[in-house]
Amino acid sequence: MKKRVVVAMSGGVDSSVSAALLKEQGYEVIGLTMHHWDSCAKESAGETGHSNVAVVAAKKIADQLHIPFYSVNFETDFRQQIITHFCSEYFSGRTPNPCAVCNKKIKFGLLLEKALELGADFLATGHYVSLAEEEGQRFICKGVDRNKDQSYFLFSLNQEQLSHCLFPLGGLNKQQVRTHATRFGFQIAEKDESQDICFIPDGDYVNFLECEQGAGKLNGKIVHILGEVLGQHQGIYRYTIGQRKGLGIGWTEPLFVVGIDAEKKKVIVGEKKFLSRTEMVVEQCCWSIPEPTESISSLCRIRYRHTEVPVTVEPLDNHRVRVSFDLPQDGITPGQAAVFYTGDLVIGGGWIQ
Repeated sequence: MKKRVVVAMSGGVDSSVSAALLKEQGYEVIGLTMHHWDSCAKESAGETGHSNVAVVAAKKIADQLHIPFYSVNFETDFRQQIITHFCSEYFSGRTPNPCAVCNKKIKFGLLLEKALELGADFLATGHYVSLAEEEGQRFICKGVDRNKDQSYFLFSLNQEQLSHCLFPLGGLNKQQVRTHATRFGFQIAEKDESQDICFIPDGDYVNFLECEQGAGKLNGKIVHILGEVLGQHQGIYRYTIGQRKGLGIGWTEPLFVVGIDAEKKKVIVGEKKFLSRTEMVVEQCCWSIPEPTESISSLCRIRYRHTEVPVTVEPLDNHRVRVSFDLPQDGITPGQAAVFYTGDLVIGGGWIQ
């Protein structure tokens, strides 16, 4: 009997090629697209909801492939679990990573549940990652296209979720995917990729946050790390660790955001040397290996485009760890994910405290 796989389809190149490749490989393929942010798009961009467009585009591909197609509405869940968290993090002086949260709770949470309801064995996505298995444990593995590798965003998937995952593009690079799209006759073969947060299509996250919260409530002072008040700011959510541009203050040396004190509504700045740190605490850790009970050596990535660096991971209480860097790192940002690797395998991760 053919294995049934539901493909999370967006109408884009990656998910479309994923569906086509799986059908070609002999799977029984079903297309599934989620409405998840129409209301957000209207509020932030004043446009028709873009996930509506995604449903139309995905259905067109599904029809071309002659596969069944369904759509599901997750707007309420998405607002409660992703948008609310996104805003809360920024208003608390942290810089959130909504894609990593969405993968855990929505794509491989609610959407996987729907796939299983449809009798599927697997949920497939167009992520550029692979799966590996060692000693009975499943691991996310980096995709061969290092420029597209998305393993960082999938660190929190558990063993049950991974047992139902397929990632058809893990062994391909982007150009090969586009070549496949042309081979399958998809007119979207050269379609541009989206670089923005899906629920902020115009990229103006400040406007989005102010629509949610209102402007002026988080204004305060810009303060040098040594204590001198240098100016005023118009909302702590406008700033993130490591930011240099847009500070609007003069100084003898270039200044960077080195801290945000949400309680006192302060943006703390300093010279580049104040950005460097030798350690950090990571909370809400999850593991594909047995949770460490003693210090281990690993590689760690502290943001999506960061190259992993050697670290020592020391377990603390309540699923927290202290991470010590072999060499000091700049731009360690509360709210971002810290992901631990052994070679190409993701062994765990959590959120920078």
